[in-house]
Parts: sequence; C-alpha cells; structure tokens
Amino acid sequence: MKQITVIGSGVMGKGIAYASAVSGFKVVLNDLNDEILESAKKDIDELLDSSFHKGFLKEESYQNAKNNLLYEANLEEAAKDANLVIEAVLEKIELKVEVFQKLDRICKPETVLATNTSTMSPTEIGAQTSRPEKVVAMHFFNPVHKMKLIEVVRGLETSEETVAFVKDIAVALKKEAVEVNEFPGFVTSRMNCLIGNEAMNLLMEGVSSAEDIDKAMKLGLNHPMGPLELADLVGLDTRLRNMEYLYATLGEKYRPCPLLVNYVKAGRLGKKSGKGFYEYS
Repeated sequence: MKQITVIGSGVMGKGIAYASAVSGFKVVLNDLNDEILESAKKDIDELLDSSFHKGFLKEESYQNAKNNLLYEANLEEAAKDANLVIEAVLEKIELKVEVFQKLDRICKPETVLATNTSTMSPTEIGAQTSRPEKVVAMHFFNPVHKMKLIEVVRGLETSEETVAFVKDIAVALKKEAVEVNEFPGFVTSRMNCLIGNEAMNLLMEGVSSAEDIDKAMKLGLNHPMGPLELADLVGLDTRLRNMEYLYATLGEKYRPCPLLVNYVKAGRLGKKSGKGFYEYS
C-alpha cells in the first residue's frame, strides 16, 4: 500500500487526508481548483502544527505527514497511481456516480474505490463502474482525527478481498472498523438522524430550549455531544440531504423536521455559516 487519493477537500476530505498522512501513507488531495486546495492546505497545516506543538504528534510523524501530502487539481494526475481512492464529495448520488465513472477510467484495474458516505448506496455507485467488486463505502466520522470508527459498508458485489483490504487500512489509520451490509443509512446514520430529527421536533414544538435538549442528552444519556450541536457541526444542509434520502428510501419516520428545512432555506447551515441552532463567532 503506497498511495491514498482523497477526492474532495471539504471538512471530511481534509480530515481523511490528515489521518492518512500522519499514519504514513502518501496522500494526494484533489479538488476542483488550486484556490480551493490552497485553502485546504492551510487548514491541514494548521492542524498538523497544532497537533505537533500540543504533543499529539511526534516530530518524525509530523515531518513525514508534511512530506507525504500533495495537492493536485487535475483528477487524472491525482488518481492514476493510487492504490485506494476515497471520494468525499457532497452527498448527492448523481455527483458521486459521475466521480466514480471518471475514476474507473483513470485508475489502475486493481485500485479500490471507496465512497465516504453516511447514507448513499455503494451498490448503486459500483454498478456504474466496470469494477463493482472493488467498490465499497468507508464512512468516516467528524472530526476524523479524533473519531475512532469507520463503517465499512459492502455493496451487493463488493468482494471479500476488498472488505479485508479496507479493514486493514482502517487498522493502519488507528481506527476501529465495523462491517455493515448495505441498507439505507447503514447503522449510525439511521440511529443518529432519528435522534437529531426528534430533537429538532422537540425544539420546534417548544418542549425545551436547544441548550437544555442537548444538556439532557449529554448528562442523562451520556452522549458526548448533544444532537443539535452535532447537527450544527455536520452542517444542516448535509443533514437535510441525508434525511431526504432516508425519507425517500425508508419512509415516513424519516420525514425531515420542518424547522430543519426552514433553517437551510434561511442559510442557517450550522457552524460553517456561523449560525444554526447556535450562533458561532
């Protein structure tokens, strides 16, 4: 295993690139243009510097990560030599299929193609390639450098060899892997979206404040973060796309809370926009 290519330099893409680089892999991060990648590089460098100065990274790992990270706007250049490609673009099935069709043409036949999705179908994505047996979902969690879990989701055609390969990568990234047979929402997203959506309904109905709903879940049920805080961190637009997908595939109990819909319409997207269920300076 030599090179991991990450497609998409948003929050998740940057996190996956960082975790892969500090674990010793050569990493190429790809996005639409150099301006976007320069911003991603700045964020990753700041995280590397902070982790090093706080003692979380030894100097050797820090220097190796700096040397291992490359930034490339040309998709073919970024992916042609990869052993593993991890796609981390928006949760839109049409966009993911388009990316995988391009990767299928560019990458070596033995390259494994993984989608970092919380809800989408690796079977549907893999069917649009000539290598469905080498397509799998690797669902990372935010923030990637702190969260220990990767959901490894096998599609209908995903081979045992591919599942074993990505589970070995998870170990190399110092993560724990759980193996999941594909079904909309997998394990964590189905549970998490239900909890978050009900918290939004509670807020909309005036049952309690956002602060007290989150406090109740943290202190009463030992959740490390409240469901509304978590939705703000993930991004309310991302959460809405997930809910709409689950609603379409699993039915009425996943109908998005009207308050979530209105917040997204108003541009209240959570932490990334400065305002969601909470305000951020």
